[in-house]
Amino acid sequence: MSRLVLKFGGTSVADLDRIRNVACHVKREVDAGHAVAVVVSAMAGETNKLVGFCRDMAPLHDAREYDSVVAAGEQVTTGLLAIALQTMGVNARSWLGWQLPIRTDGAHGAAHIEAIDAKLLDERITSGQVAVIAGFQGLGPDNRITTLGRGGSDASAVAVAAALNAERCDIYTDVDGVYTTDPRIVPAARRLPKVAYEEMLEMASLGAKVLQVRAVEMAMVHGVRTFVRSSFDAPDAPEIVGANEPVGTLICDEDEIVEKNTVTGIAYSKDEAQITLRHVQDKPGVAAAVFGPLADANINVDMIVQNVSEDGRTTDLTFTVPRSDYERSMASIEANSEEIGFGGLEGVTDVVKVSVIGIGMRSHAGVAAQAFRALAGRNINIRAITTSEIKISVLIDAAFTELAVRTLHSLYGLDTQ
Repeated sequence: MSRLVLKFGGTSVADLDRIRNVACHVKREVDAGHAVAVVVSAMAGETNKLVGFCRDMAPLHDAREYDSVVAAGEQVTTGLLAIALQTMGVNARSWLGWQLPIRTDGAHGAAHIEAIDAKLLDERITSGQVAVIAGFQGLGPDNRITTLGRGGSDASAVAVAAALNAERCDIYTDVDGVYTTDPRIVPAARRLPKVAYEEMLEMASLGAKVLQVRAVEMAMVHGVRTFVRSSFDAPDAPEIVGANEPVGTLICDEDEIVEKNTVTGIAYSKDEAQITLRHVQDKPGVAAAVFGPLADANINVDMIVQNVSEDGRTTDLTFTVPRSDYERSMASIEANSEEIGFGGLEGVTDVVKVSVIGIGMRSHAGVAAQAFRALAGRNINIRAITTSEIKISVLIDAAFTELAVRTLHSLYGLDTQ
């Protein structure tokens, strides 16, 4: 029997009717002869409610107890889905993270999976029992429950698929795949049949919300083929074989993609803030004085641009941080102002990062120049630029987000034909 891991998010298990619908999807795969493990999230809104309880009880609460509370949402869903499957005649059993166990580090609230003991799980699914596993949670070094952070169920599913050497990990969500850009901004956006791991990693990190970044990283490292599809398709939708392939997007190795477009998609992120230090002394150690304290505060710095100031003797240093970290970043710089030495400090939060992504960019020159000309033609000013082998990102004023995304999407021929 081939092995499949199916993951269902909060909207897919939002109420009892949807849980029954999920059970129909699972039963379809069982009837097709697959050995199946299922990873589920809490019901939509349940985790937010539990987080709110913790904050209302004590704003500065113990992270270990926080994990104990918020992990309860997945426990409910696993039990309900197991019951739904059993009523359909499917042999199913629920599992919590600590029962496998899914071993994590000790970073409560944002733990990382380190290992999964899949021996018992392997035996159960091979015997024909469906394992319904609580996502988002694991067991820390102190044998206490840990949680993986928002979107952690995606990482749980990919980790389980890797541990079981599954043929595929199907991520069921409220969208029917990965698109060339946000269809809400560009109605002509196309669903992509296949996306390379590297491209999906860039998309996820640059604003696309379909998959969690850590899940994509894990899939790429372990070679877990991941299929994104909608849980709202009919439960009798066909298997991924032959000519009757269901709607969705396969995240896979670059070698599986025959036709490689120069540009695969356009992503954007509104969670950006820009900070500029004016007239910074041009001397060794200044960058460390600026970015060292930010790193110590776990603030990620993205784009960095350094220019010679008007006086020719100092420099202007511009960089971006997550918008949620803007105030902390400004406070850190002001607290270290004497060590850094600068003439002025400026910041804005009404900026957006727009990115052009595609593995085909490795072998095609001029992609960046095309983007810059097209944006200039629309009178869109670029505040900062960063690039990699398969990505170009520009920071622009938030007011021009939709115009920039539409312009770039059309520029690279991504609109529906």
